[in-house]
Amino acid sequence: MTVPAADLSAAQPAHRGDLRSPTSLPRYAGAPGSLVASDDLPRRAFVEQIMGLPISLHLRGPEATGSAVEHAVRTAFSRLRSDDAEFSTYRNDSAVSRIQRGELAVADASPRLRQVVALCEDASARTDGAFSAWLPAEGVIRFDPSGLVKGWAVEEAFESLVRDLAELDRYDALLSAGGDVVVSCSRTDTPDWTIAVEDPTDRGRLLTSVPLRAGAVATSGTAARGAHVLDPSSGHPATGLLSATVIGPSLTWADVYATALLARGGDAPWFDALRADHLALLVRPDGTTVRLP
Repeated sequence: MTVPAADLSAAQPAHRGDLRSPTSLPRYAGAPGSLVASDDLPRRAFVEQIMGLPISLHLRGPEATGSAVEHAVRTAFSRLRSDDAEFSTYRNDSAVSRIQRGELAVADASPRLRQVVALCEDASARTDGAFSAWLPAEGVIRFDPSGLVKGWAVEEAFESLVRDLAELDRYDALLSAGGDVVVSCSRTDTPDWTIAVEDPTDRGRLLTSVPLRAGAVATSGTAARGAHVLDPSSGHPATGLLSATVIGPSLTWADVYATALLARGGDAPWFDALRADHLALLVRPDGTTVRLP
């Protein structure tokens, strides 16, 4: 699980529309040379329950508590709810569920769903098949793009929000969604966001923290949901790692790569091609860690 360093509450259940106080925002732990944020810089946090998990959004900027910013945030949450309605594997009326039941062909699905299918095929190619949206289940192959959809939908909503905020003023933003975090800083008078990575053997302990001004951190692991990621080559739950965390410029791909690393137990020669702009932290079943590269 990756969470804002001092906002572990973001990983806990929250009621829709819950507004957290500014004191619960991530603490600033800027890298050497970063500027210290002014204590009077407005900050605000929102939490809503979407996709079956609490999604928290943190903002800092001149009118962070204003109605225009709140409207932009609600629009971002609305985008996420719309994607949940289309891509959820838990809703009987979603397009993904209809594809799984054979009631809808991919070719007849919406352009947005066909875009996800294309991204899943790209993800499979990038990871030498370690990631797949076509997984064995109960003796049949089922379409399940969950390993890509969450990171992609969150990133799309976040990027739209950042564009909306840019029309208002300069804001820094952080969005945390069940182990995936994406950040952006348009200000120059604030320090980095600091993202904490939990220890899957002891979720009250942190393995490390990552200062970021732009980019994403994604974790796939067994601590919260058990061995829920399947190895596409065998159809069996992946047990070679307790967690895989990837840091990179895109949440969509950090999430995909974290899932693929977990699926194959960290056996990932394909990851060498990503060394220029990605890092990974793997936790073995015995609790020892491996860093890539």
